[in-house]
Amino acid sequence: MKNSKSKALLTLVLLISLLFSSCSKSQTTEPIITDTFAKGADVGWLSQMEATGYKFYDTDGTEKNCLQLLKDRGINTIRLRVFVNPSNNRVNGHCSKDETVAMALRAKNMGMRIMIDFHYSDTWADPGHQTKPVAWANHTFPTLLTDVYNHTFEVLTALKTAGVTPECVQIGNEIPSGMLWPDGSYTNFSQLAQLLNKGYEATKAINSSIKVVVHIDKGNDNARFRWFFDNARTNGVKYDVIGLSYYPYWINSDYTATITDLQNNLNDMVSRYGKEVMVVEVGGDFTLAQNTYNMLAATITAVKNVPNHKGIGVIYWEPEGEKSWSGYQLNCWQSNGKPSTALDAFRN
Repeated sequence: MKNSKSKALLTLVLLISLLFSSCSKSQTTEPIITDTFAKGADVGWLSQMEATGYKFYDTDGTEKNCLQLLKDRGINTIRLRVFVNPSNNRVNGHCSKDETVAMALRAKNMGMRIMIDFHYSDTWADPGHQTKPVAWANHTFPTLLTDVYNHTFEVLTALKTAGVTPECVQIGNEIPSGMLWPDGSYTNFSQLAQLLNKGYEATKAINSSIKVVVHIDKGNDNARFRWFFDNARTNGVKYDVIGLSYYPYWINSDYTATITDLQNNLNDMVSRYGKEVMVVEVGGDFTLAQNTYNMLAATITAVKNVPNHKGIGVIYWEPEGEKSWSGYQLNCWQSNGKPSTALDAFRN
């Protein structure tokens, strides 16, 4: 009897010891830390480049999947634009809902994160072009609000059905002048704000964790950003991230003359509005690989230097869009189908 009690007591002690040991281990186990900084590439042309037979090669001459070549150079995020009813023009069209979902799924299956850029047009939207989709051209403003909500919700639902949840969603592309002209012009900021908020609401209805980005150009121009985002605040625009374009080439200046202005603007946006910031478009002349490398490295450093980890990423616009195929000067590829050494800036 005594031996039986002793064995029972010993068993109880062992069980308690194991329990405490298990609790101690679970409490002290360190979480897996991942690099949350987005190092990205916008690759809206890629599917058409492939469809027209363009081949991509690694530095040793081996033919490779373009997305793999980008991933090998540190790219962890893919940005994809969406047009409403695009043409089949290989450079100015495509990027439909179905094409965007297919490319997003490819990238996601390679372990990459996804950002979706809604243009709310049938082709390019930027500061000089914010043309309504043909199907929406004669719609009243209340109907346009519904159009923006439904289009956003439809595309994001298709992505969700395919198993893709974007990390970020842009409502409009480079919109200092507004979008869906003339109804959403900057001259009627109240209506622009309502359109932006419909995109925000549709995005959050899909998944509240998706970050909504509002994006304007000339990221080194603090006065431009204060003007726009002061108006956004006054008019109640809802968003999570301030997106910037940074193209020294388009302002006829070397990056060394403006990189400090970019840093100051990034810092000011965070302190003034309490938002995260991200360079969602950047690029340099493909013929100046070392200069573009230096510019990218400096841009990445500037965003990472934003206080309190509020700088969340840098995305190169169409690095794979080699000049002979696209006509685009600020690609980051060589005429032999190999990536430029400038992309190595993303490895760090």
